Amino acid sequence: MSIKILLADDHGIICQGLRSLLEKQSDIKVVGEAEDGRQAFALVQKLVPDMVVMDVTMPNLNGVDATRQIVSRFPNTKVIALSIHSNKRFVTDMLRAGASGYILKECLFEQLIHAIRTVAGGDTYLSPKITGVVISDYVERHSRPAGPCPPTLTERELDVLRMIAEGKSMKEIALAFHLSIKTVELDRRQIMQKLNVHSIADLTKYAIREGLVSLE
Repeated sequence: MSIKILLADDHGIICQGLRSLLEKQSDIKVVGEAEDGRQAFALVQKLVPDMVVMDVTMPNLNGVDATRQIVSRFPNTKVIALSIHSNKRFVTDMLRAGASGYILKECLFEQLIHAIRTVAGGDTYLSPKITGVVISDYVERHSRPAGPCPPTLTERELDVLRMIAEGKSMKEIALAFHLSIKTVELDRRQIMQKLNVHSIADLTKYAIREGLVSLE
């Protein structure tokens, strides 16, 4: 039986190229394409694919938030991140959101096929370079000398911070997360207090420095 795949990437040429290559595999069937995270979630609801090959940075709803929603609502649908980013923040955020694999767009097509079949078989797949990032992050966290703890943001605060840094308005963020504008404004004030910053520009700089958003 074929592995049903949904492709999610805001660059149409990438989706078209992947579809063309994947459809040559006898055990893989591409059932749909999404251009942002929100559309990806809607198509998962409609098509119930076995797997989503998900870009990490997309408009409207990014790959991390879309992955979290998909895995929470559709636990039988696996997600593989396919990204240009090897930054540890992107990697760890996707894995914590529930992705079963993470590979880089610089990889060969054969590696993507191997990743799809590995994840479909119930295992996790990481590109060799990504495995190094995960191990380095683990070693760094466990060898770091005791000192002041970095500020801890909740998952929603991270999501709000990410969208603020992407230039979204309070209204757009409220709509994306089905919250009131007052609630989002409160979240923003709490984030600023935790990070001890006093402007949107400083929030954006923090988000970029921590790898929460990219400059592309």
